[in-house]
Amino acid sequence: MENIWNAILWRELISSFFILAGSGFMLIASIGLLRLPDFYIRMSAITKGGTLGLGLILTGMAVYFNQPDMLLKVVVIICFSFITAPVAGHVITRTAVHLKIPFWKKTDLREFREYQANCEPCENLTDEEKKSETGN
Repeated sequence: MENIWNAILWRELISSFFILAGSGFMLIASIGLLRLPDFYIRMSAITKGGTLGLGLILTGMAVYFNQPDMLLKVVVIICFSFITAPVAGHVITRTAVHLKIPFWKKTDLREFREYQANCEPCENLTDEEKKSETGN
């Protein structure tokens, strides 16, 4: 009987660790959303922190409930989240670039400007527009 209670205690401790760690990552991502200097860095922090936090919280749930059908649901949700959240963050960030939302003044944009000068949508711009985009 003592072994059963011991196993339940360990399961609860492990699941609590995962849930608290996930909550911690989400808290840090939320603080980053408030404190970071520009939209692009905020978007990176919230996407990474939120995705990892959700994965850890769901893992804690799977450990706590300890059922095969719950594990399957958690794995499917985690896979879906790990695929869709970065893609959605990338699409939102690319939209921000096209809308010309300004970068933080200390951001090193040399590689970005080089990429932007060679990308297909830029081929439709006039020479003056290309110069203003690249800062030359």
